Amino acid sequence: MKKLNKKVEEFIRVDHAGERGAVKIYEGQLLALNTIVKDENLKKMIEEMRLHEKEHCEFFEAEIKKRKIKPTKFLPLWDLLGVGLGFGSTLLGKKAAMLCTASVEEVIDEHYQNQINQLNSDEKDLKKKIIKFREDELHHKDIAYEEGATKKGLYSIMDKIIKTGSKLAITVSEKI
Repeated sequence: MKKLNKKVEEFIRVDHAGERGAVKIYEGQLLALNTIVKDENLKKMIEEMRLHEKEHCEFFEAEIKKRKIKPTKFLPLWDLLGVGLGFGSTLLGKKAAMLCTASVEEVIDEHYQNQINQLNSDEKDLKKKIIKFREDELHHKDIAYEEGATKKGLYSIMDKIIKTGSKLAITVSEKI
C-alpha cells in the first residue's frame, strides 16, 4: 500500500507539472500570436485548448494541496521552457505550432495510459479524471493534425526534440 501511495504521489506531481507546462506552451503561442504572428483562427483554437489544460492543471493543483504533495522543484524552469517552446514554435509558423501540440500530446497519451493501467480501485476518482484528461489530449492531437501538423522533412527533427524534452521533464518531475 505504501508503494502505491508513493506512485500516486509521483503521478499527481508529474501531471501537475505537465498540465502547467501545457498551459505555459499555449501562453507562449498566444504571446507570439498577440505580438508578431497574426492568425485569428489559430489564436481562437489555441485559446480553447489552453482552457482545457487550465482545467486539468487546476484539478492537479487541488490534488497537490489536498494530499500535501510537494510540486516538482523544476516548475520555474518548466514554465520558462514551456513559454519559450510555445513562442518559438509559433514563430516558425502554423505547421510548427500545431506539431508542437501533436508531439506533446502523443507523449502525454502514452504517459496517461500508463498511469491509467497502474491505478487501482482505491483511486477511482483520480483514474476517472486522468481518463477524461487523456481524451481531451487526444482531441488536441487530432485538431493539430487536422490543422497541418506534419513530421515531414525538418519537422521530424522538431518532433523528436519536443518528445525527448517532454519525456525528460516527465522523468525528472516524477522524482524531484
